[in-house]
Amino acid sequence: MSTSLIENIPYKVADIGLAEAGRKSISVSEKEMPGLMASREKYGAEQP
Repeated sequence: MSTSLIENIPYKVADIGLAEAGRKSISVSEKEMPGLMASREKYGAEQP
């Protein structure tokens, strides 16, 4: 895949390079914040 094609793909985030750091933060939060997981289980089906 050419570099120019990759640069033209629209992302919903400004810097796709930060995705891995975001996933890591979510993983840590899931372990350290049980309320977060309880909310996800309770309201997960209601996501838009």
